[in-house]
Amino acid sequence: MTGAVLAGGLARRMGFNKALIEVNGETLIQRTVGTFQKVFDDTMVVTNDVLLYENLGVKVVADIYKGAGSLGGIFTALFHARGEHAFVAACDMPRLDIDCIKRVVSSTDDCDAVIPFISGRFHPMHALYSKRCMKTMEGMIKEGNLRISDLIEKIKVRRLTIEDFAGLPIASSVENINTKEDLARLKGAGMDG
Repeated sequence: MTGAVLAGGLARRMGFNKALIEVNGETLIQRTVGTFQKVFDDTMVVTNDVLLYENLGVKVVADIYKGAGSLGGIFTALFHARGEHAFVAACDMPRLDIDCIKRVVSSTDDCDAVIPFISGRFHPMHALYSKRCMKTMEGMIKEGNLRISDLIEKIKVRRLTIEDFAGLPIASSVENINTKEDLARLKGAGMDG
């Protein structure tokens, strides 16, 4: 199975590339790639800046649809995935947990996506997607609708709740860094560069 790290974000709120934030001596993107290599046979980075990540030792692919946000990144990951599925995570998730990832990818069933629903909302950047989603995604991108919440309504989703992750740190695994306050909280928790 393929694990894909999305590293194409513009980070408007942060003012710098979140993938390159250092935590305990390594960048978030290095940390995520390392985690994925422990779980997946095939790891890739999806980005709008291929040269920036070429030193990570994994396949780095350019967004097929430029400016299509996370939806475009998921589409690109599925396009390049070796098999039927790709697990997708954002590059700014410092506490990705291997067992939580394994729990998501073990739940493929016959659905189009497996997405954790934690703390009252979906976490589509810690989720498994099937190539069956690609036609819907492409249609949405072409009509200019990049909202993943709309994609979730259009496809068959298996929703994993906190009960599905009994004993696992799913709440921290799905966390990402969106603001400087999030980064300060992370550093305050003993994870700093």
